[in-house]
Amino acid sequence: MMITGTTITWDQLWEALYESLLMVSISLFMGALIGIPIGILLVVTRPGGILENKWLYGVLNPMINIVRSLPFIILLVAIIPLTRLIVNTSIGTSAAIVPLIVYISPYIGRLVENSLLEVNPGILEAADAMGATPFQVIRYFLLPEAFSSLILSLTTATIGLIGATAMAGAVGGGGIGDLAISYGYQRFDTLVMLITVVVLVLFVQGVQSLGNLLSRKARRG
Repeated sequence: MMITGTTITWDQLWEALYESLLMVSISLFMGALIGIPIGILLVVTRPGGILENKWLYGVLNPMINIVRSLPFIILLVAIIPLTRLIVNTSIGTSAAIVPLIVYISPYIGRLVENSLLEVNPGILEAADAMGATPFQVIRYFLLPEAFSSLILSLTTATIGLIGATAMAGAVGGGGIGDLAISYGYQRFDTLVMLITVVVLVLFVQGVQSLGNLLSRKARRG
């Protein structure tokens, strides 16, 4: 059934919304699996860290800066050969997920690093005085103390991903962004453009509100 006054159907809108949710959820999950350990490594191996390692920190830190310095739309195009190698295509939702993971992993790593650096150094000194091993310091002191901030960091990463999935539509990545480009921009359908903008705004507002709620609960807990 067509949406009144537009050139798209309800099925197309729901499918685009599903594709956006799929891209965000898979990319966020994989990005967190990669980015959280990177963030922890950046904190513990930095000069003065509990596992100081100048070589490892000296490799990780500039690598993250290099990937993060690339705008997503350029990264998306630049790694097309890698995307083809992994998913055997460079068009569609599955192809968009590969650059999204590459984009969000170092981003999460840097956010996690910032969250962990906010932990009161006195707590780590107390853990050291109690004879805790580096693993115990990370598991029982560093991560629990930064938990509320980590939730907000992942919330910020999720919102960044929503924006990136919309850009993926420019190269046929599917999702809400693809709908906005294909119908709203190329077919001059202003109402479709308006609908996609409203959906993205509601999406971001919902994620931010949920993140704030979970962070407050974690802080009180």
